[in-house]
Amino acid sequence: MKTARTDSKKPRSLTALLVIAAGTVFFSLLPAALVQARSAPEPVCQALSLEKAVTIAMHNNPGLAAIQARYEAMSAIPSQRGSLPDPVLGLAVLNLPTDTLSLDQENMTQIQVGLTQRLPFPGKLELREKTADLEAEAAGQQVKEARLRLQSNVKIVWWDVFYLQQALDIVRSNQELLRSTVASTRTKYEVGKGLQQDVLLAQLELSKLMDREMALVNRLDKKKADLRALLELPASLRCFDLPRPASTNLPVLSSERTLQARAVQSRPVLQSLQKQRDAARERIKLADKDYYPDFTAGAAYGFRQDMPDGRRRADFVSFKLSMNLPVWSNSKQDKAVAQKTSEALSLSHKLRAMEDRVQAEVSRELSEYDSARQQSRFYENSIIPQAEQTATAMLKGYQVNKVDFLNVVRAQLALYNYKITYWRMLSRGFKALAALEAATGGPVAGAGEKKNEK
Repeated sequence: MKTARTDSKKPRSLTALLVIAAGTVFFSLLPAALVQARSAPEPVCQALSLEKAVTIAMHNNPGLAAIQARYEAMSAIPSQRGSLPDPVLGLAVLNLPTDTLSLDQENMTQIQVGLTQRLPFPGKLELREKTADLEAEAAGQQVKEARLRLQSNVKIVWWDVFYLQQALDIVRSNQELLRSTVASTRTKYEVGKGLQQDVLLAQLELSKLMDREMALVNRLDKKKADLRALLELPASLRCFDLPRPASTNLPVLSSERTLQARAVQSRPVLQSLQKQRDAARERIKLADKDYYPDFTAGAAYGFRQDMPDGRRRADFVSFKLSMNLPVWSNSKQDKAVAQKTSEALSLSHKLRAMEDRVQAEVSRELSEYDSARQQSRFYENSIIPQAEQTATAMLKGYQVNKVDFLNVVRAQLALYNYKITYWRMLSRGFKALAALEAATGGPVAGAGEKKNEK
């Protein structure tokens, strides 16, 4: 009877070994195929640092170039607005008799050459030039705002790509660790010191890591495409790596009140609105000037032919001065002043609303930055070291059969998840820093009063 029971166990053990061996071969071939796909020949990758990415974007981005061209176009307007209208040269034949069309028949017949010049009421040209100059300055501030936004967007996408690269590296390194764990677990099982479910569990976790790797590769490709678009890089330039910055320390920043005050003073979008509001106020003054007439001055010289008997006729010289009469002021000038006043008031309200938005943006991004900074430091200094110690202790305990294999796997997976979270928090902090620099109008690290460390 004992022999029969022994014989019945052998086929089951053999079947289990075959299942494990087949699973091991499958899971070992799959990563090998992925590694082979990744090791396919690729062009030499360029190192794209954060500073280099920003510099390329400043030179290549077409949206920024369009705004710059608009500013240059508006900068050419003020001198045009401040110049007198072109004089008008006239040529006329006056009092020509229709019966003979002769130039010497009638005394009043003459060939006249004249010049007229339109003269706006004093002060109008200066106001027009000043208005155009303020509008050009507003456009210049819009260029600065666009540069800030572009820099911020490039930095944010760069840090997204950098985080995904770090996460992918961590996942791949954990794949190698799990492969060695699968091998050691299988060896323990084959010598009768391990459990079949431990081998299958390790293989399952390895497969989950492979699935996560494929998802990360997909996200990384998409973010790299976004970065290429911002930098106006050709689609063929798919291969570039982001080197780790020289420093990944998130600095302590100035207080919220200090940053908000700086934003109100320095943010280009606010400066642009202020210039537009000032231009609108100048247009009110210009509308007031329309209550006064514009003038047109002219002079003409009339040439006369000599008389038929040879006697000389004197030439004529003429002068004229005319003006428009603003007699419809109730329906024209009054309405124009009311219109310009409302436009200026609208821009004043818009400026105040934008100041509130900018201050709220500073508060929001500073809160995001402080949260990411504290969390990343906590992960770096507390959670990750503790998780490393736990994983090491679990592995040693498993090797002497004092710890369950499931706890070993859980400890190792928790460690790499904490490392990925750390890089996500750090990336989140630098993205918030980039957004904060755009919100305040320039660099914010290392200036102003410092906040107390928490």
